[in-house]
Amino acid sequence: MRKTIFVLLDACQYEAGTRNLGYLEHLIDYGKGAKYKVRGELPSLSRPMYATLLTGVPVCVHGIAANETVRTLQCENLFSMCKAEGGTTAAAAYLWVSELYNQAPFRPEKDRFQIHSGGMIDAGIYYWEDEYPDSHLFADGEYLRKRFDPDFIMYHSMGIDTQGHQKGAGSREYEGAIGNVDHILSLLLADWMKEGYQIVITADHGMNTLGLHGGTDPEQRDTPLYIISDTVRTGRFESDYISELNVAPLLCRLLGIPASKEMISLEEIALA
Repeated sequence: MRKTIFVLLDACQYEAGTRNLGYLEHLIDYGKGAKYKVRGELPSLSRPMYATLLTGVPVCVHGIAANETVRTLQCENLFSMCKAEGGTTAAAAYLWVSELYNQAPFRPEKDRFQIHSGGMIDAGIYYWEDEYPDSHLFADGEYLRKRFDPDFIMYHSMGIDTQGHQKGAGSREYEGAIGNVDHILSLLLADWMKEGYQIVITADHGMNTLGLHGGTDPEQRDTPLYIISDTVRTGRFESDYISELNVAPLLCRLLGIPASKEMISLEEIALA
C-alpha cells in the first residue's frame, strides 16, 4: 500500500484557488504534479460532499442529503476500504467527518481526540468551531502523521469556508484565506514529497459572492484538483471538467487498493 495524503480545502472555489494557490500552481508549472478542473456534485453542501468524495457515489446513493443529516455512513468508503486491505487511517478534520465515518452524534468532551477508536478512522483529532485556525488543523494532522504513520490520512481545513460565508467569494478575506492555506502547504509539501507520499488536494464545493453554496452555478460547484504522484501524468488538464466522483477511485488507485464496484472508472484521469 502506498501512503496517501488527502487535503480537503473546504469551499475553495476553482477560480479563486487558481488565483491564490501560488505554490501549488508553481508545482504544476514545473512538472511536479497534475491539475484538473472538477465539476462538483449536487447539492454543493459540505456534509453531503464529505460523503461523496470518499465513497465515490452520489447523494441519492449514500443518502447524506443535507448538512443536518447526522448519521454514520453505511457504504464502502476510503477509510473502510483501506482498513479492509490491512491499512491504517487517520484524519484531522471537522466534526462532521467523525460523525460520517466513526460515530454520531459528536460529543466534544469525549470525541475531540479519538485514538484506536474502533471506527473507520483509527486515529483522529476533530474540531467543532468553524473558526478553528488552519495552522492548528495542519499541526494536528502532522502530529497524527508522525505519531501513527497511517497509510491514508485526511487533512480538512475550514478557514476558506468561514471567510467565504462571512465576507463572500471575491472578498479580501476569502482570497486571503486561500493564500494562507497555500503558505501552510508550501511548508509541508516538500517533506511529504521527499517521503514518497501520494498527495491529492481538492475542495468539496465552491462559494459565491453572497457567501452561499449549495446550488448549481460554477461559483458554487467548481473546484481545483491537484495530484502529486508518479502514477499520474503531470501537467494541466483543465480544458474539460472531470467529475467529483473521480476523486474516490483516484485515491484508491494511488493507495494501491481496489475500487469499490459502485465507483466510476478513472478514464478521465491521465495515468502515467
